[in-house]
Amino acid sequence: MREGKLLPEQCRFEGDEEEGAFHLGYFDEGKLIGAASFLPQNREDFSGTGFRLRGMAVFPEYRNNGIGNLIVNFGVLYLKGKKVNYVWCHARSVAYSFYLGQGFEFVSDEFEIPGIGPHRVMYLKLS
Repeated sequence: MREGKLLPEQCRFEGDEEEGAFHLGYFDEGKLIGAASFLPQNREDFSGTGFRLRGMAVFPEYRNNGIGNLIVNFGVLYLKGKKVNYVWCHARSVAYSFYLGQGFEFVSDEFEIPGIGPHRVMYLKLS
């Protein structure tokens, strides 16, 4: 994650073990090459039940092959089945087009996360 700037123990998020949270991985010949976490977390400015997408990552040499799409689509379909209303995330600027292609929309101005870079909050309505 984050171009190898994080140690494995830094890839854990508050809420990872909360009831309802789930983590997806994509493997190639036993090697984890993509992952994402979906955490039950509402945003105060949205109504209904929300989940936050965190830690979405695909190793660079595997990008642009649809793996990220598969991971996010699987998570979204699962959440739709659970009658979740929306998914949101803090999207890195380099991933804006990826999320737009998944149907997410911008809901904030750009902001800086120190040491990581520019981000915007993005939102995907599910129901």
